Amino acid sequence: MKVAIVGGKLQGVEAAYLAKKAGWEVFVVDKKPGVLAAAIGDHFQAMDVTHRDEWLMLLKKIDLVIPALENKEALDCLASSAKYSNVPLLFDEQAYAVSSSKITSNEVFNRLSIPAPKPWPRCGFPIIIKPSGASGSEGVIKVDNAQALKRLQVEKAIADMVIEEYLEGPSYSIEVIGCQGVYKALQITEIQLDAQYDCKRVLGTAVLTKGQQASFEHIALSLAGFLHLNGVMDVEAILHAGQLKVLEIDARIPSQTPTAVYHATGINMLEILGKAFVQGTPWEDFDIKAKRGVIYEHIRVNGDKLEVLGEHILPDAGEPLRLCTDFFGADEALTTYSPGKKEWVATLIITGAHMPEAWNKREGIIYKIRQSCRISNYYDCYPASGAEGMSLETRGGWCNDTTKSRRC
Repeated sequence: MKVAIVGGKLQGVEAAYLAKKAGWEVFVVDKKPGVLAAAIGDHFQAMDVTHRDEWLMLLKKIDLVIPALENKEALDCLASSAKYSNVPLLFDEQAYAVSSSKITSNEVFNRLSIPAPKPWPRCGFPIIIKPSGASGSEGVIKVDNAQALKRLQVEKAIADMVIEEYLEGPSYSIEVIGCQGVYKALQITEIQLDAQYDCKRVLGTAVLTKGQQASFEHIALSLAGFLHLNGVMDVEAILHAGQLKVLEIDARIPSQTPTAVYHATGINMLEILGKAFVQGTPWEDFDIKAKRGVIYEHIRVNGDKLEVLGEHILPDAGEPLRLCTDFFGADEALTTYSPGKKEWVATLIITGAHMPEAWNKREGIIYKIRQSCRISNYYDCYPASGAEGMSLETRGGWCNDTTKSRRC
């Protein structure tokens, strides 16, 4: 099957990686050359899909279009051109319209009685302020007191932003897929954040009670059913005081978590959805079972410093990622590394028979990188107070050698 992945940034990397794992012929399309995903697929086409004639010519040899971007003009063009060419588009416009607005999403949570953070001013400090239309950690500000909020109101236009209580606790993610009224909740993963609230690490197996897992799956399926989801949606929640509270939803191809789910369970959600869209029929039911421990994390090397940081470091590197196997002992890596290079980034994909084995393997990988690249400083930072009460395994492993390591 020939698929076009439109968008070569973080979502495009995820989609191209999983599409290749499905055995498809992958065309990555982006209007800018040298984007992150340019070298992940089989072909790269520098093209602006809003230029319809050029895009329609490529579409003639494509079996499935997978949007991996959030530009409204481009998404509208993909929807109209896919309909004109009768090529399936793996995208749900209506669900995306709801999920792309945190204000609208919160209204849905309230309507369905889904636990979520309390809105301001019905909560106390600290609070979180975030743009309604941004993804993930983009533009997120933590405010600790009334004085800081007043200063922010003077310095920055926040009237149209979402303001809600700040909750501490481990974060979790679950994907749910939908096709023609059939829905399936997938593996729950744990999300770990850097100091800027950007996801730096995904654990393929979440440590939750059976009741918490069932609750999260029920929430995901309830949202999918309410939205009549025809595609994929990511649901992110935080475990606070023993209760999962939903932070946000995104009805588009997520980054990071689908690959962790794939390595943990063997389930390629993009492959399942792609086949369903092309064949026009939903999948037969299947079981979700964790088979391996998985750690998926981002690192940046700069001179004698190695940092574990959020995924923003990947586009900041300014060059395409390459897929490598057996990368300093990691199963795979998406990286800009080359021998002798002093500045580079990598997404490490590490598996083990279970999570403790994966953590031990990770420590050895970090040690090998530090030894090979002569790195003396190692940083693995969390949001302020965000790691309190978390176990060492949840917080991550630390290299036990004589060079300097620092917890933040």
